[in-house]
Amino acid sequence: MTLLYDWLKKAAKAQGNNKALVYRDNYLSWRGLLHRVDRRAQEFKSMNIEAGDWVGLMLGNVPDFVILALALSKLDVVVVPVDPTTGSRELELVLAAAPMRALVTRPRGSEGGPLPQPGGGAADGDAPQEVRRRLQGTLLTCTMFKQKPPDVGVDAAMVLFTSDSLGDPKGVVRTEANLQAVADNAVGTLGIDDQSRILCAVPLFHAYGWDLGLLPVLKTGGTLFLEEEVSARRLAKIVRDQRIDVMPAMPTMYAEMARLPTARHVEVDNPRYLSGGSALPKDVADSFFAGYAVKLMPTYHSTETGLVSVNTAGKPVTSVGKPIDGVQVKLTTPDGGKIAAGKEGILWVKGDSVSGVAVGPYEEVAAPVKAKGKVRTPVGQTDAKGWLRTGDRATIDRSGRISLKGREDDLVKVDGKRVALGEVEGCLEAFPKVKRAQVSVVHDPLTGSVVVAKVVARSKCQAEEIIDHCARNLAPYKVPRRIEFCETI
Repeated sequence: MTLLYDWLKKAAKAQGNNKALVYRDNYLSWRGLLHRVDRRAQEFKSMNIEAGDWVGLMLGNVPDFVILALALSKLDVVVVPVDPTTGSRELELVLAAAPMRALVTRPRGSEGGPLPQPGGGAADGDAPQEVRRRLQGTLLTCTMFKQKPPDVGVDAAMVLFTSDSLGDPKGVVRTEANLQAVADNAVGTLGIDDQSRILCAVPLFHAYGWDLGLLPVLKTGGTLFLEEEVSARRLAKIVRDQRIDVMPAMPTMYAEMARLPTARHVEVDNPRYLSGGSALPKDVADSFFAGYAVKLMPTYHSTETGLVSVNTAGKPVTSVGKPIDGVQVKLTTPDGGKIAAGKEGILWVKGDSVSGVAVGPYEEVAAPVKAKGKVRTPVGQTDAKGWLRTGDRATIDRSGRISLKGREDDLVKVDGKRVALGEVEGCLEAFPKVKRAQVSVVHDPLTGSVVVAKVVARSKCQAEEIIDHCARNLAPYKVPRRIEFCETI
């Protein structure tokens, strides 16, 4: 019996008909969830999906995501969540990085033609795509591929995608030991138990939602409230009516909730409302506290590390708090040397939750060697002692509190998702009418961080043409929201 399914069985035995999942106006009890998971596992088994296969779930925050992930886990299948808004080009890279036996998707509307094949391009008669099957009683399609799982050197339990330093999809491989540590860290740090009510509006297909939404609920037998269509007004109503005590979210969502004229104090004894993905502005923290009487907790979390730190006091908002139990941090110079106390350096993380194994469609580049013969560890990888180089620049004060200061590469975050500025610039300059481009991220008080671009045109063109080109080749959150034409850059 695998780890996640074991947690499900224990929760179903202990909680019975208590609520496990709440979605819109419907709910599943723990016993009902277990029943549905067992049925789906049997269906996958009949499709010749076996232990060790990699299966993708291209779904949003819906009960089917949870049910199918647990059904696959029961069969000891490696679960690979994929963002359902992923464009064709990026999906090609994901399929190249993670050789899947099957991919479960919703109807893709205008993009409902053949999925990109793992080797690139649309599937045809010579491609490894095998057959499409409709999952019983749903509109979900399971596309089968004739592929064997890759050898990644560890016993993989799941693969969570983020972006590498070039902006390409990077699949972080997690073992059951990683998942156990991630869950233990979240439960222990946040004091989650079987009475906890967690609202998850951040995507389960990203590590932030998976680690701080689904995993703690499975581990403890609490209740998970799922939201797919994020609306500040609806979230505020759920928070108030359902007495939500744990919620991971982005600063932009808290800002929208704080602006609501209907904001009212939340009557919860110990609210743990986490703010991650980007810096929490002080005015957002203050206005949210004024409206809901809840102190937001700046949080440091990544796909490779899981939860690293939480500022449980909520002040100062410029700090993400001290490292949690079970996680170690250190600062170094860019070359890995020691750094003076209080100075800014490169942040490294070590712990059982840390995964240094990844898959990606990129070519491996040899790490530069220093004069003394030491190999410099690339961003996002671990050294020989298990320390992961996060790529974040930070300071650590005398009390151990971490303050993030930026990146050592050109990665930035938009809505908690990594964006490589060089990738967007390359996409812009690939457009025939653009000669040069420069991309940056600006903070908008209403919409949060957005990508904007300055371009030097080769010939007359409209901003809409450039944005349409980017939309065809980039994930939605990477597409520039504004184009500024310049004579020179």
